[in-house]
Amino acid sequence: MRLLERMRKEWFMIGIVLAIAGAKLEPSIGVNGGPLKPEITVSYIAVATIFFNSGLSLKTEELTSALVHIKLHLFIQIFTLAFFPATIWLFLQLLSITPINEWLLKGLQTVGCMPPPVSSAVILTKAVGGNEAAAIFNSAFGSFLGIVITPLLLLLFLGSSSSVPFTSIFSQLFMTVVVPLIIGQIVRRYIKDWLERKKPPFGAVSSSVLLMIIYTTFCDTFSNPNIDLDTFSLILILFMIFSIQLSFMLLTFLFSTRNNSGFTPADTVAIIFCSTHKSLTLDTVQL
Repeated sequence: MRLLERMRKEWFMIGIVLAIAGAKLEPSIGVNGGPLKPEITVSYIAVATIFFNSGLSLKTEELTSALVHIKLHLFIQIFTLAFFPATIWLFLQLLSITPINEWLLKGLQTVGCMPPPVSSAVILTKAVGGNEAAAIFNSAFGSFLGIVITPLLLLLFLGSSSSVPFTSIFSQLFMTVVVPLIIGQIVRRYIKDWLERKKPPFGAVSSSVLLMIIYTTFCDTFSNPNIDLDTFSLILILFMIFSIQLSFMLLTFLFSTRNNSGFTPADTVAIIFCSTHKSLTLDTVQL
């Protein structure tokens, strides 16, 4: 009974392991163009579901108060779009003299230049009781900023000119983030009493959608026949990513919990997940 209780409590972590294992066993199911059609079900339906879900669960006052929390927004956007890529660049200057595969280092810099994640930061913030409204705003706003800033960062740090299909990415973000959030808020006004009485499992729904995103992401990874990396470089880069992630999370925690920071514990949660995680929303960037 204890084991079942523990498994029920940790179902999301177990789900991540199963999603990755399933992707490894049969990656063709979740690749682009495969039976699951992630280019539609994930890129549009899954993300829209997450933000519609947030629109339903959040009080309008929480969203409006989050919009005017300028200090928090500045902290997150400056950290993720300035401090993060600059620090990665300095770190990679040291690693450039090592035998690590050059393209892995360039890939790490490219990821460092990306905006905050659209969906995972919102889900993780909500799951641990953080400021979900702030996470929603910064995920959406950062993604829109990334359309312009990411190509500039890639030019600055990699010396590579790049182009972004501005119109298509902007419209995709608008239709999958802003519109579902607004619709969710409108629907909430009509079923508010029912929602407060029944308390639907919004967190579980969003977490389930995130598992689907994780599964299809790893399906794409495992189905790539062009991955030809030496074991040393691969293991080392994985260790570095893990170390960088933990270091940045600790750094944002220390900065946002200072006595004069002006941030609440809920704000700190949103800051940690939005500032230190990166999105592949701009995976259509062409170098």
